[in-house]
Amino acid sequence: MNQLTKQAIYCPYCGESIKVLIDSTDIDQQYIEDCQVCCRPINFLVADNGDGEFTVNVYSDDDAF
Repeated sequence: MNQLTKQAIYCPYCGESIKVLIDSTDIDQQYIEDCQVCCRPINFLVADNGDGEFTVNVYSDDDAF
């Protein structure tokens, strides 16, 4: 069963706080989702932090990760 978790992130372009749904099966995945405010493409990197939880890092197209 997929578990969706609501997470607040800050858009790396406009700086607005937006809420996104993160799928627990996306751990160790990278994907792109458009900002709900400015419509620019945000790069998402979902990683396991070792405690059974996950972290979500977001980057603009200009950021290196």
